[in-house]
Amino acid sequence: MSEKAGSRKGGLKTMPFIIANEALEKIAAYGLQPNMILYLITSYNFSAAGGTNLMFIWGAISNFLPILGAFLSDSYLGRFLVIAIATPTTLLGLIALWLTAIIQELRPAACDPRLGKCSNPNAGQLAFLYMSFILMSIGAGGIRPCSMAFGADQFNNPKNPNNQRILDSFFNWYYASVGVSLMFAVTIIVYIQNKYKWIVGFGVPVGLMFVSTIAFFLGSKLYVKIKPNRSLLTGLVQVVVAAWRNRRRELMLPEDSDRQLYYHTKGSKHVVPTNKLSFLNKACMLQNPEKDLNPDGSPTNPWRLCSVQQVEVLKSVIELIPMWSTGIIIGVTISQQGFPVLQAATMDRHLAGDFKIPPGSFGLFGITTLTIWVVLYDRIVVPYLSKNSQGIGVKARVGTGLFISCLATATAALVERKRRTAAIHQGLADTPKAQVDMSAMWLIPQHCLVGLGEAFNAIAQIELYYSQFPKSMASIAVALFTLGLGVANLLGSLIVTIIDTASKRGGKVSWVSTNLNKGHYDYYYWVLTILSVANFIYFNLIACKFYKCCEEDKVWDEDEDHEDVGKIEVQKSVDSSSSMYLSA
Repeated sequence: MSEKAGSRKGGLKTMPFIIANEALEKIAAYGLQPNMILYLITSYNFSAAGGTNLMFIWGAISNFLPILGAFLSDSYLGRFLVIAIATPTTLLGLIALWLTAIIQELRPAACDPRLGKCSNPNAGQLAFLYMSFILMSIGAGGIRPCSMAFGADQFNNPKNPNNQRILDSFFNWYYASVGVSLMFAVTIIVYIQNKYKWIVGFGVPVGLMFVSTIAFFLGSKLYVKIKPNRSLLTGLVQVVVAAWRNRRRELMLPEDSDRQLYYHTKGSKHVVPTNKLSFLNKACMLQNPEKDLNPDGSPTNPWRLCSVQQVEVLKSVIELIPMWSTGIIIGVTISQQGFPVLQAATMDRHLAGDFKIPPGSFGLFGITTLTIWVVLYDRIVVPYLSKNSQGIGVKARVGTGLFISCLATATAALVERKRRTAAIHQGLADTPKAQVDMSAMWLIPQHCLVGLGEAFNAIAQIELYYSQFPKSMASIAVALFTLGLGVANLLGSLIVTIIDTASKRGGKVSWVSTNLNKGHYDYYYWVLTILSVANFIYFNLIACKFYKCCEEDKVWDEDEDHEDVGKIEVQKSVDSSSSMYLSA
């Protein structure tokens, strides 16, 4: 650490700056997403399918870039510098989006879709819009993987006997701020956008992000800034490169070989590689110790010689792929932000008196369900079951989440069928903007089921991944989960594109038409249901067989120096809680 325990930097005085930066950034970023599909359709003349595809791709980029951000932070720049670059980048993206609402020349001319005179946005208008999304994604790629750990850096002091209690207190405050921010984003910000339209609705997030940026830099002189060390992803890539470079070496079976033939770090429990995926074992084979190792025992070329533990970590990643892949389809279900908003916009959203729930705020029911279940599970279910067992197993929770996701999409299909039938019977087939005489509260069950399925599946995924790696490498668990969400976003975009293209052949109306009353969004949800059921079967017949190799927690290193122990505890706290943050 660049700042030792006795330094006057870090500590409680940095909390207002870090919490303010994180909370305001979350409000600004997540406040845009619920209503974005409406903005793309009404202001840029996107079709429902086109706008949803853009949102899926935006989500994919925003989930892939945090992996790059973590790599740059760990290997080259450090957390402070990455956040310092990402925060104003997010602000620039928000300002660019705000300008599209202010300046008419940045949008196509307004039109009436019923008259068929809508002009598509030109290349320059699209480029400016896409630039705003890319800037926001780049900002998210720097802030999301670093913010929580950077905050923990300010309190981590392994020499303090109360260190873990202080860290726990910080994480409690951190997650409280994230939860409040998400609630605020999907209610107040969405309401402002619906009430005062886009200029004010986008201007408020810009103002909040500006305050967030100022708050972060005001505390600059107070922060503990840990220097970059090495990236965990680099270590995995080194194994692949070293195994390929050493591919011509003769491989000996671990049980028949001398322990000195393999390189392992001091204190490691892994001194001989396992037989599984044995072709990777060539990465840790010692051919000439005097030539391959430095005087201090480290490899002279880490791209030709890796430790046994590095090899075993990569094997764990590969073994987890079948179970990881089951999270992709449910990720598509979780990422459905566009179509449910369009459905809600056509229905009666009155809650009490003249107050209407904004279409983009219905996602709050999913977030609330997720939060309630997490609290109940942690405080009631686990203590009750732990009297006789260890609670609900990881495999059972993953499978339960997948099953609930099947119910969620089936429910969505049935509700949409009812909504569409009501619209046609009321003579609204050609007036898609007219309100259907049907309460939007019918949409609540599908949102609650999505939230409950996510609570079971996503958190169990993180827990499973965490159990398969050394504690000092636990951030791989978050990287795997984020990567899965990114792949799910891309798959979601592909599904919409295929359905849109195939269903409108022969001059037919697309199932995902911008006119919901003529389209068949119920068919779209049934497609997701079929994919979800197939994924559930795949989980039970194939993924669970591979799960046996991951069923027990693996024994890794025990001997760590004092400073590293502190870092491990920080990482454990960060990653054991990350599932709630990522799913939200």
